[in-house]
Amino acid sequence: MAIVDEKPPTDGKIWSLCRMPFWQSTNPSSSSSSSTQNIHHLSQNQQQQQQVSSVEGSNTTNSSSSTSTVSSVARSLLPTRRRLRLDPSTKLYFPYEPGKQVKSAIKIKNTSKSHVAFKFQTTAPKSCFMRPPGGILVPGESIIATVFKFVEHPENNEKQVDQKSKVKFKIMSLKVKEGIEYVPELFDEQKDQVAVEQILRVVFLDAERPSTALDKLKRQLAEAEAALEARKKPPEDTGPRIVGEGLVIDEWKERRERYLAKQQVEGADSV
Repeated sequence: MAIVDEKPPTDGKIWSLCRMPFWQSTNPSSSSSSSTQNIHHLSQNQQQQQQVSSVEGSNTTNSSSSTSTVSSVARSLLPTRRRLRLDPSTKLYFPYEPGKQVKSAIKIKNTSKSHVAFKFQTTAPKSCFMRPPGGILVPGESIIATVFKFVEHPENNEKQVDQKSKVKFKIMSLKVKEGIEYVPELFDEQKDQVAVEQILRVVFLDAERPSTALDKLKRQLAEAEAALEARKKPPEDTGPRIVGEGLVIDEWKERRERYLAKQQVEGADSV
């Protein structure tokens, strides 16, 4: 083809035998315009590919920083998995006795497979306190906590039973390692791992009117007092009794006395 472009033949017959292929027999202007369009499309495709590659590169650099954000958002959307089972589950019942300090009780059980620390918080720390205020439960362990509250006199001097109190209690949980000792600072050091188990509302009961809730409260308070007295008692010593400078009294002392008496008898006979 390059030879034909340099020196076209003068003979018509030779020219007819060396015709250009059919794909180049079209108008030169149309072929040049189509080639120009092809080049334009190619340049556009290259630009688009460069843009895509730049976007992919920026996405790759930002993927590490966005992964933590996405995971935290996903964790916040998931329902909180309970570590503790509470009884009662949503309310704290107090006998209504104005001008006195009354008690409530709640049973807390660790239903998870790990050690769990729990902690109480209240909106009225001046008039309420808990015993114990916190602790660590092994898997399957339960405890009955006692809550104390001072009941103020009503302003209108009328008895208001079953009134809606603004005081609330919050129970929080934290998964901890086995063998760790409980300190309240654990919940400040690991804020991201703390779960709010329940927010309990205070409900007053008529102390003079029998009810199922009041009977249950009395039973739980009795169990809590019995458990507290059991913890106060010193542990029983199941080992041998030690006196003096470490001599073991029991059968070992008796054997030694019999041996010495026997030695004295044999010495007297030999003399």
